[in-house]
Amino acid sequence: MFSNTTKIRVRYAETDQMGYMYYGNYAAFFEVGRVEMLRSLGMTYKSMEDAGIIMPVSEMKCKYIKPALYDEEITVKVIIEAMPSIRIHFRYELFNEKEELIHIGETTLVFVDKIKNKPCLPSADFLEKLKPYFN
Repeated sequence: MFSNTTKIRVRYAETDQMGYMYYGNYAAFFEVGRVEMLRSLGMTYKSMEDAGIIMPVSEMKCKYIKPALYDEEITVKVIIEAMPSIRIHFRYELFNEKEELIHIGETTLVFVDKIKNKPCLPSADFLEKLKPYFN
């Protein structure tokens, strides 16, 4: 298992009239968590795209437990529980400043060859960086 945490502050533009983060913005927080998780491994989305692999989201699930509030710093924990193949599955746990679990989510992304527009395996470099966490 591999996990990484990132902190993101809820901005005014991300909230509704109640000061709650608008439900659609959780997907953006998931993306920030994934991007920072890749950086923690020494990789970037850009480097993967430059190598010819894109990663579209094929599935997303959300469970709203408590609202994320305006100006709160949210901790986004991203978890990979299994080595990826053609797909990679991420689990998310979001915590408020009181360290209360406020949201859980999941996404599945597919590795796609940018030129052929067909599913493919992730790069050997990416798998090598994840390997120590799954032995």
